[in-house]
Amino acid sequence: MSTPFARPFRLRAPLAILVICFIGLISFIRLNTNNSLTQQEASTMSAGTSAGTGSNSDSIYVDPSLNAGGTIMPRLGNATAKAELGRATWKLLHTMASRYPVIPTQDERAAMKQWIFLLSRLYPCGECAEHFQQMLKEHPPQTSSRAALSDWSCSVHNIVNARLGKKEFDCRTLSDVYKCGCADEPKDGKDDGPNSSKEATFDPIEQIIDSSA
Repeated sequence: MSTPFARPFRLRAPLAILVICFIGLISFIRLNTNNSLTQQEASTMSAGTSAGTGSNSDSIYVDPSLNAGGTIMPRLGNATAKAELGRATWKLLHTMASRYPVIPTQDERAAMKQWIFLLSRLYPCGECAEHFQQMLKEHPPQTSSRAALSDWSCSVHNIVNARLGKKEFDCRTLSDVYKCGCADEPKDGKDDGPNSSKEATFDPIEQIIDSSA
């Protein structure tokens, strides 16, 4: 004689099997989807790093489309404006390198590399931008550290100087003479004003840029 609970338990067993099978099917689908996405991301990253060709290629991934397009600015015929723009841009780049994190995060490295690639497309001098883009292909930005970025920025500056027949700058002294007027804050947290620093009356980088850019 069967108990009153025998039939309900017999009914629940097939239902439990169906639930387990359904959960297993969902897990299988999600696993395959994740594997597919991982392979796709790896392929995209590989394409991105190979796009930044050169023996010194930086391993940080940057969207390949940032450097895929050409320059968008027209030629700059005014020689005076071109020279002033060049000096200002070199000062900006070297100052950014001097203030860059000593040991940057992956996000900070990607941000810096993206900015450099975008600068090569948006630089207001079209013919200068074309030269810059070609240089980036041969000498990709090095963003692994402050020292690496500073060395790279000085190196490409000298490449441009050599092309223009200008004097080469000694990169070993870059950190000693490149003063941006943005030294570390005083320990007491107070700012004594612009006249409290020697750099307020003499900016050595202006002298460097004027003679080499």
